Amino acid sequence: MRQAVVGLLAHVDAGKTTLAEAMLEASGAVRAAGRVDSGSSHLDTNAMERERGITIFSAQAAFDWGAGNGRGGAGDGAHIMLVDAPGHVDFSAEAERTLAALDYAILVVGAGDGVQGHTETLWDLLARYEVPTFVFVNKCDLENPGREALLAELALRLSPGCVDAEALLAGEPGALEDVASAEEDALEEYLETGALSADTLRRLVAGRALFPVFFGAALRGEGVRELLDGTCALLAEKRWPEELAARVYRVSRGSRGERLAWVKVTGGTLRAKMQLSGVDHRGEPWAEKINEVRLYQGSSFETVAEVGAGRICAVTGLTHVVPGSALGAEPEGANPVLAPVLSYQVIPEPGADVSALVRALRELADEDPMLGVTWQEQLQEVHVQLMGEVQQDVVAELLRERYGFVVTFGPGGILYRETLTAPAEGVGHFEPLRHYAEARLLVEPLPRGAGVEFGTRCSTDELDLNWQRLILTNAMERDHLGVLIGAPLADVRITLLAGRAHPKHTEGGDFRQATYRAVRQALMGARERGECELLEPWYRFRLTVPEERVGRALTDLTRMSAEFGAPAAAGNMARIEGEVPASEVGEYALEVARYTGGRGRISLELAGYRVCHNAGEIVAAAAYDPEADLPNTPDSVFCSHGAGHTVKWYDVPSCAHTAVDPARLRPYRPADASFFSA
Repeated sequence: MRQAVVGLLAHVDAGKTTLAEAMLEASGAVRAAGRVDSGSSHLDTNAMERERGITIFSAQAAFDWGAGNGRGGAGDGAHIMLVDAPGHVDFSAEAERTLAALDYAILVVGAGDGVQGHTETLWDLLARYEVPTFVFVNKCDLENPGREALLAELALRLSPGCVDAEALLAGEPGALEDVASAEEDALEEYLETGALSADTLRRLVAGRALFPVFFGAALRGEGVRELLDGTCALLAEKRWPEELAARVYRVSRGSRGERLAWVKVTGGTLRAKMQLSGVDHRGEPWAEKINEVRLYQGSSFETVAEVGAGRICAVTGLTHVVPGSALGAEPEGANPVLAPVLSYQVIPEPGADVSALVRALRELADEDPMLGVTWQEQLQEVHVQLMGEVQQDVVAELLRERYGFVVTFGPGGILYRETLTAPAEGVGHFEPLRHYAEARLLVEPLPRGAGVEFGTRCSTDELDLNWQRLILTNAMERDHLGVLIGAPLADVRITLLAGRAHPKHTEGGDFRQATYRAVRQALMGARERGECELLEPWYRFRLTVPEERVGRALTDLTRMSAEFGAPAAAGNMARIEGEVPASEVGEYALEVARYTGGRGRISLELAGYRVCHNAGEIVAAAAYDPEADLPNTPDSVFCSHGAGHTVKWYDVPSCAHTAVDPARLRPYRPADASFFSA
């Protein structure tokens, strides 16, 4: 029997979870479909999900469809592992992580709403992760523009490969011609035979050249069996490698508080009591044993001895993995696209243990790495990075339920980043009495969105490889702050050029101090030369307003420093698309509703980071003094006359004990010496 992990994705309120319940009922996996509005759905098992009527955490269930299950179907049957991913934009990072587990996806679109901004974001993510996709247009029993108009919108906004599945599977010439024109081999087959074989259709779906579109109303059960029949008929058989490989796509807590790592097995067989090893997100090696292997059906599970390739499961016993961790022969995955752009202060009740609160938040960050917990020493405040207000409420509830903390949040502030426009060399020296370490680093700019990379060009004749690895581990274990406003450093590569240890007096912590100081010293020099740059998040927006309000909309967008194209007519409405600085948006969605009498709306999605449009204003308002930020000092400590003394950052190069071959200062190339990425 063929098998596939199939994910359900959608914009909020498209009826995704209702469809999941209808699929489970149709397959016989549950006796009756649960209802979102009554809090009885089988996949939204968390109390917060049932209270709010939205999916917050990915949930799994499995069923068979087709031959042998007594429910009808097509082909020789298929085993479907269904994953219901969050639909609310605040939890889109969780939805993105889920894509790592999917073989196929069903994108749910509301017939009345059509393609929304978040729908396009999900579509782009599916393309990035190369997930073959079916489309289910839901709520067709409600008012909508009709099948032809919906297909035209899907073809225009998503892909010309969106084709009516009913017509396609019925062999209607028009649908087959549309599909055949997408590929030369398919066209040749159609011209020769007047048809397309099931294997050809499966190949086109798997290759993302064809996206079959189904129509129905999940709440009424309409179109659900057709969706299951068509999906199973078009699933391609997949061969998996024999060597063990798996990827962690989610981390959560079980009902007894146990840590669960949710994995997709992509090769070999994963077994209980199996010993695994890897490197954690701080670069530290680990080795642990799997205690249990669980197969979940909603909130219930069964414990099994092993799980084969192509299947998903949850395991206990792995305490060092995070979402995205690769196990066995699985290669490292791509960095996630979606990330928060707002930072909030977490305010506990008076008398609360703040250090315990930070530990609790960092435990939550193990489950959601995007949480970005930071302790701001100067302000004595803890901050987290969040996608929006709904995620705020979820974090507050988790802190209350699990740890007994009652917290509120300060107003959200834009999460700026800093980078460089030119390479900067820095040196850090740490030599109080009976300690010694020196590190010389090169900090180079990378393209936007590259993150922070780490590497070495230091010879082992100068510094033992173990010390080099320690320096890189120290560099990777924390966010490095820029020197303009103290925002996290981004889109740079930090390379070790040279270093020196003492045979008797060097300890591991000495290189940590030297490394931190070297990075800051490099940034201070870049600041003096005007080579530091402030970055800010930009949103991709789609603004829809009545035609008579276009002038007001264009005036607003210009005032907000937005970049946009000409308005496009859509009936008696106009649509404007472009990008806008996140800091300028504020409560503009409410303003749109006011000046359009509730007819207008704006959808926003993160477009990435760009040069800050009002950097001078932001830097002046922050009034950040990098030399006064003692936990991130750029100065070094040297030893003289038996005692350590501080040397200011601008004098450190003249006092340093290391030098560097100018050849090592050339721009980084991938073919260079060994490097590590994080």
